[in-house]
Amino acid sequence: MKDLESLSASQAAKALAQREIKASDLLLSCLDRIGQRESIVKAWVSLGKENALARAKALDKGAIKGILHGLPIGIKDLFDTYDLPTGYGSPIYAKHYPSSDAVSVALMRQAGGIILGKTVSTEFASFKSGPTSNPHDDQHTPGGSSSGSAAAVADFMVPLATGSQTAGSIIRPASFCGVVGYKPSYGKISVAGVKSLAPSLDTLGCFGRTVEDVALGVAAMSGDLDLATIENLHNKPRIAICKTADWGLASKEVAGALALARFSAETIAKGKISDLDLPPHLNGLREIQTRIMLNEMSRSLAFEREHFSKKMSPQINQQIIDGSQINYSQYVADLLEAKAASTYMSGLFADQLDLIIAPSAIGEAPLLKDGTGDPVFCRIWTLLGLPCINLNIASGPNGLPLGIQLIAGPGKDRFLLSAARALAKTLPDPVLRDQA
Repeated sequence: MKDLESLSASQAAKALAQREIKASDLLLSCLDRIGQRESIVKAWVSLGKENALARAKALDKGAIKGILHGLPIGIKDLFDTYDLPTGYGSPIYAKHYPSSDAVSVALMRQAGGIILGKTVSTEFASFKSGPTSNPHDDQHTPGGSSSGSAAAVADFMVPLATGSQTAGSIIRPASFCGVVGYKPSYGKISVAGVKSLAPSLDTLGCFGRTVEDVALGVAAMSGDLDLATIENLHNKPRIAICKTADWGLASKEVAGALALARFSAETIAKGKISDLDLPPHLNGLREIQTRIMLNEMSRSLAFEREHFSKKMSPQINQQIIDGSQINYSQYVADLLEAKAASTYMSGLFADQLDLIIAPSAIGEAPLLKDGTGDPVFCRIWTLLGLPCINLNIASGPNGLPLGIQLIAGPGKDRFLLSAARALAKTLPDPVLRDQA
């Protein structure tokens, strides 16, 4: 079997489990691809080639270890790894070696995954860009903060990579790089061993090339192994398009992508696809998410700010100052508003709809010099803790990918994966259908 690096995670996992390919051959194919492209894409902070190859050879000789048996995996440099440096995207931690793996990393190893290396994160998973470029055009950003993970998967360097989202750090890079990104329900995956930015919002997930890939990844990361088996839709879901109060920021290409999503989703929907206008009392959710994030950031990074502020970027230093100026009473009030909004949305999902389709980003990936892109269309769904998945559906004026996100009710991760796969199969472009 040639071009092993082009296999999706789920394709490779099946071939490995049936001994049709060797883990060592797959790993060497990925390393060869990295050798060809890393000088352009710059997706990696470090690679553990020797350890990874030793692990692959051992897996080839032993019994099938788990659902990720023999799969090379990229780990965002926000996740602790005991055998690779973990820098959190900051020079402060340039030579930091944690004593143990993050829980999610340990579970991926337990499931047979091979940790190939650490992928670039923006500074403390915030907005200061790293060196990574978009694999489709190296003058454009891959998005942030999970920059390296999204780019590495998109460029066939690795079939699966981890990410985290506090605002839009999985869904937005997935859209910009043209891969499937899955942010599960808040709390689905343990955040232990992952550098915290805003504990009320931080959610872990992963990137793959198909819906089945990300289901496999999150199943291993969470320990919910049943998640890896995606069921067919048993009933047609009630679907709504939600443009949100920030729709004015969307490009015309995003409007076209949503229109195509509506057309494709009609095949799987129960009745007519409706338009969901959130009530006026929810219009402030974006600002609430921003305040909670900044306030919690100012406390999460208090040690670094106190001792190493000169090694931190002006951007993150300013964010910490801004967060510290949000008084605690405002913070508590925002948390209560968020909880009330979550209760409202839970009722909405129970009574009126099953699935929301919304934009993933305001447009295609901007130029590197303009930053990692605006997470505005992800903020409220992250705040509400709802499971989200990005599917690629169109392209922008520069030919770069454009995605839409599907959002399900709280805890409805299995349904979301079923719906995403079903929708991907309806897309008119045969290449896009491969996301299923």
